[in-house]
Order: sequence, then C-alpha cells, then structure tokens
Amino acid sequence: MSVREHFHQAAWQEPLITEQGSSGQRGAALPRFDGPAAEPMPETLRRTQEPVLPELGQPQVLRHFTRLSQMTLGSNVAIDATVATTTPKYPPIVGELIARSPKLTELHPDQPAETVQGVLRLLWELGECLKALTGMDDVSLQAQGGAHAILANVLIIRAFHAARGDHHRDEIISTLATHPADPAAAAAAGFKVIEVPVGPNGYVEVETLKAAVSERTAGLLINNPEDSGVFNPNIDRLADIVREAGGLCAYDQANANATLGIARARESGFDLCQLNLHKTFGAPINLFGPAAGAILVTSELARFLPTPLVVKTETGYALEHDRPESIGPIRAYAGNIATLIKAYAWIRALGEDGLREVARTAVLNNNYVHRRMSALRGVSVAFPENPEHRLDVVRYSLSELKAQTGIGAEELNNRVPDFGLPAAWTSHHPHTSPEPLTLEPTESFSRDELDELVDVYARVIEEAYTNPSVILDGPHRSAVAQMRLDAVEDAEVPLGTARLLRERRPRRSLVPVGSGEVS
Repeated sequence: MSVREHFHQAAWQEPLITEQGSSGQRGAALPRFDGPAAEPMPETLRRTQEPVLPELGQPQVLRHFTRLSQMTLGSNVAIDATVATTTPKYPPIVGELIARSPKLTELHPDQPAETVQGVLRLLWELGECLKALTGMDDVSLQAQGGAHAILANVLIIRAFHAARGDHHRDEIISTLATHPADPAAAAAAGFKVIEVPVGPNGYVEVETLKAAVSERTAGLLINNPEDSGVFNPNIDRLADIVREAGGLCAYDQANANATLGIARARESGFDLCQLNLHKTFGAPINLFGPAAGAILVTSELARFLPTPLVVKTETGYALEHDRPESIGPIRAYAGNIATLIKAYAWIRALGEDGLREVARTAVLNNNYVHRRMSALRGVSVAFPENPEHRLDVVRYSLSELKAQTGIGAEELNNRVPDFGLPAAWTSHHPHTSPEPLTLEPTESFSRDELDELVDVYARVIEEAYTNPSVILDGPHRSAVAQMRLDAVEDAEVPLGTARLLRERRPRRSLVPVGSGEVS
C-alpha cells in the first residue's frame, strides 16, 4: 500500500463539552456528608452566581473524548513526520506506564527529601546522563520546556555579566535561522537582540558574525543544525569569536536528535546549552506538552543555575537550595517529574550505543526522504547552493510548484490529510525560503512508512498539475476544516476560553469543508 485511497476520517460534528449535557446528569454519585460543616467562606470570596459547568454522565464523557481522538491524526495512527522540528518520534508506552505508577503519582512535592529518595535518585541519574551527552559539568531539570530552558540560559548569561560588573553587555546575538524562542527569550530578559542573516549555504558565516560582535556582546544563542537541517561546520569558530569578545555561547539543542552520542556541546565551544526532554528523549509532545527542559552549564556557570538542584550526598540525595548567586527558582518544585521519568527510562533502555544509533538512523531516514522528495516535480530544497546532506530535517521549497500551478504549501496541506497524513509544518517566521515545507522523519519510521509519506506528496503534487481544483476544494475525507492563514478570524484577539468563544460567535460544530468522496 503506497497511498491510502479509501481513507475516510470520522467527522462527528462534536460540540464543545461545555455545550453538552443537561441539569441533573451525574458522572458519579457522591456519598452524603453528615459531619460538621467547615468554616463558612468569607463573603468576599463567595461567588454571586453558580458556575456554568457541564453536567454529563460517564458514557457521554467517554464518547466525547473518543470522538475527538478519532478526529485527530496523532502518532498512534498516523505517520507524523510532518510535524517537523518537534522531533516527532514514537514515545514508548512503557514510559506512560511508569509515569502513572502510584509510586510516583501518590507522592507530593512538599514531602521531605528522605521520603522521596527513589525519585531524587532517578532525577540525579538523569542529570548525569545528560551531562555525559553534552560534556557539561552541572545541570538543572527545573525548566518546563525548551523555551523555558532557553530563557533560563539567558538569565544565567545576564547574571554572569552582572557578577563581573559588565553591565554594558546588553546585546545578544542570534540568527534568522535559529528557533524564534531564542531571540524571544533574549528580548524578554531585557537584551537588545542582534539577528544576523545566514549565507547562501544556510548558516551564519564567520565574517558575518565578526561584524556583529562588539564590546556590548553578552552572548550568542544558536541552533546547530538549524531548523532547516543545515549543519554549520564552523560552529566552533563562531563560539571562539564570541568568547574572545567576552561573551558566552548558549547552544539551543532542540535538534539534538541528529547528534546524540556523536557531537557534544562542550567540544563545540559552548558554555551552556539546553535539551528538550519531551522531544529528543522519547517523552511525547502531545499538543505541545507536558514538556521538560534541561539546563546544562560549565563549572564556571554552575553557581547561577536555578534552584533547587538535585544533589548526591553522603547519605543519599537531596534538594539543594543554598546557592546565593543562583538566578532563583524558575518554577515551583524540582521539575516536571512525569516527563523527566519518561526521558530517563528512554535513555536507560537504549544505552550509549542505542542513543548513537538513534541519531544515525534519524539522519539516514531524513536523507532517504530528501532524495525522493527532491526528485518530485516542482520541489526544491532550501539553500540549494549547499550540497551537504541535511541532518534531522529538510526544508523544501514549493515556489516552482506555486508558480506553475498556483498550488503552494498551504494548499497542499489542505489535501494531504485526505490520505491519512497530518498537514506538514512549513517554517518559522520570517521565512528564509519561499513556499517552505519542512519534514522530519525520525528514527521511528520504517522504510515502508517513509515511502508512503513521499508517495502521498507525489500524488498530491501530480494533482496540482492535472486537477488542481481537487486540492483547492480540499480536504474531502478529513475531519479538519480547510485552513487558510490569510482568513484567520480576529487573529489579534485570541479566544482562550469556551466562554469567550460563546460570546464571540453562536454555537458551532466541527464540520469538514469537503463534500463527499474524492479518489
């Protein structure tokens, strides 16, 4: 089977759960309480109206969420290599079983350290594994995600220069190809952001960085490989330039899946780095969470790490709070324990050789897809002047296809779900290549699945030349509605709650745009 011609996704026209149920329905019968009443709540804290909450029985709740799952092309049913730069891989189910163990779920973060020695040991051992993978000297697992860890790195850079009295260092250098979370974190911390362009090969050139560095440079934030899959062979020279100018170098290792066990941040010249444990290390990135980030630093910066830190003592393991120069806690407690435990289990299951094999297989899979996709009509690769293999992802350009057929990445993404694949991610903004489309086939996919992925794109691209209307009217067999970025309603006014949605518009259902079967 190369293309799923008869795929047809359920489209339940399911209302929000807040719009379902009726008064008096119950999911559980609670026992009557005849004991003494608690102290009455002060008038200032009492509601004046009862909360508007849905009232449903257990079967209705079960059906609701099962229907929603049937309208989702998640990793359990689909080849999700299309969600590029998020390292879409198979998250082992055993990790979920471990994280749901009562030995973990029944613990409380305020328990004394001597009563949670097992968890602290797992966190300490996870930190040791990550230190070995990066070459760094100390680690904090407190961050709630990659961007959170990047922000912590920026705060450490700020604290380092403040401790030296270098208050004039108020600039952070990043690149137009680096993940937007990096310049955003620098700006949030009060730095002026200097974004340098990439050259024709897709990476920052040495002379370009030299021109951006000054006595005001506090640090460099950069990916390698970048989110286009391009590896910068001069990364150590870039780090030397910034360090010689008195700055620090922070390595955003969101794309570490391509370098596990092969290249380390320390040998690349970096002072600190961050890892995304919910992506690279086998913990799921479901709906972009729950996430966890690791913050890793050299010994010179260890005193600035956020607290508390898990440390090993003569009698066991403890949470260390006493670091006077620390940037302080960046969240409550020691970290997102469930995600950290999943990452620990993934690392221990694979071992050193297995982690290296993950990177090699991911790069192999990516370049297999690269070779096949590049042969399709109307498809080119971003930064074609660079002949080197891409690593974890490839950013393609559909500009030729768009010029010849009027079908670009956005239109293509409205047709691909008709064959059981999630729509592909395009690119961060600003786009560094026209009509971008980015794929990331990680180590989790078989050759048959990679062939199916490319065959679907080949089919839809052929339709662009022979029958473009079937694409423009799509999707036809998918639960998702047609997505057009230029038609987003009130994009500047987000609707964060069901109440705001009800106030903005009348009750509406999820209805696919297409009508009927299309072969």
